[in-house]
Amino acid sequence: MPKNKKRDDGRVQGKVYLGSVDGKAQYKYVYAQNNRDLERKKQEVKTKLGKGLDLTAERDSFSYWSGKWAKSKQGEVCAARAATYKNRCKNLSALDRMDISKIRAIDIQEIIDELATEKNPQTGMPYSKYTLTEVKNVCSQIFKLAIDNRVIDYNPVSAVKIPKSVRKPDTRRALTEEEQRWIEEFPHRAQTAAMVMMYAGLRRGELMGLTWAKVDLKAKTIRVDQFVEIDKGKSYLKDYGKSDAAVRTVYIPDVLVDYLENVPGVHFGFVVHKKDGSMMTESAWNRLWDSYITDLNLQYGDWEHYLDKDGKPVNKPSKYDPDKDKRPMLIERFTPHWLRHTFITMMYLAGVDILTAKEQAGHADIETTMGIYTHLDEHYKKKNITKLNDFIKGKKTGKADAEEA
Repeated sequence: MPKNKKRDDGRVQGKVYLGSVDGKAQYKYVYAQNNRDLERKKQEVKTKLGKGLDLTAERDSFSYWSGKWAKSKQGEVCAARAATYKNRCKNLSALDRMDISKIRAIDIQEIIDELATEKNPQTGMPYSKYTLTEVKNVCSQIFKLAIDNRVIDYNPVSAVKIPKSVRKPDTRRALTEEEQRWIEEFPHRAQTAAMVMMYAGLRRGELMGLTWAKVDLKAKTIRVDQFVEIDKGKSYLKDYGKSDAAVRTVYIPDVLVDYLENVPGVHFGFVVHKKDGSMMTESAWNRLWDSYITDLNLQYGDWEHYLDKDGKPVNKPSKYDPDKDKRPMLIERFTPHWLRHTFITMMYLAGVDILTAKEQAGHADIETTMGIYTHLDEHYKKKNITKLNDFIKGKKTGKADAEEA
């Protein structure tokens, strides 16, 4: 057989030896319009071989590897998170039939740009920046899996950008210093839950599954290796997989150590539990949190200046008022996740490096932590520039006042 074969369709064909499997030689066939292009393509194949890439798998579809990635995550995350990952893979379905080795950054960028402008069927609004970032991160992890298995050597997602003009997600902010003080000082059955989430960054499910056996107050640590999964209204205590990034030892500050040391009762069983000491259910949690927010509102809402619809002052309601739940919300209602975000924000402000922050928060990938840190960078840099502007304005005003004097 000649080195390069002339085909009936006018193209030339060549082959590159890949090795042998069970004593049978394996070849990679390449095609081109002329001998010069064919030799260039053959050299590209040899270069890939030199990098250790598996050329027999380069025609694997994107859907093949996204399926493998999704399956690998099933044993590591809760049902709700697995469902989210499934939806993110659906967002990337335009890539499914493409060879993963042929996908370029522009192919992914087009998907991101379309999601930024089209309406989410669930909300009727364009996808938020948070969701777009999540889609990008999932796509990046799929390509990373292919890279780790020597199918490709480059992750095209690294060149993909999130459009600036996208809808902002629902407000999720860190608590102010005043709100943090409310949590530290106001006694309530949910106070322990709030303190642990704010100063250890536990997710709701991790908190519900936390036992005192995992809390070491002498070492000032909390071991996170299990969580409560809520599926169709039922609660299940589950262990994280050993390789799951969520498995971690959180080093807790003295303020939380001091608080936990003084939690009344026997330090046994679940840290946060139902009144009978058993594991929290979703309904029990919701009742507890609603009660907590209601009582915080009664305690710290600005009732002194609140007027009813007729413009008359309203007396601060009693905690035992049977209609207290119907009272207006004078404080901003916050969710448990705001407390976790507060924890990450405090790490940022304390100068904790991003890798340590990722480990302490239990993020699956560094991109998630980096996204939060980048957002905080933008927020606090802008805030600092505002301080500079105020300083300069004040300085000029002071100079003018001095000249007038």
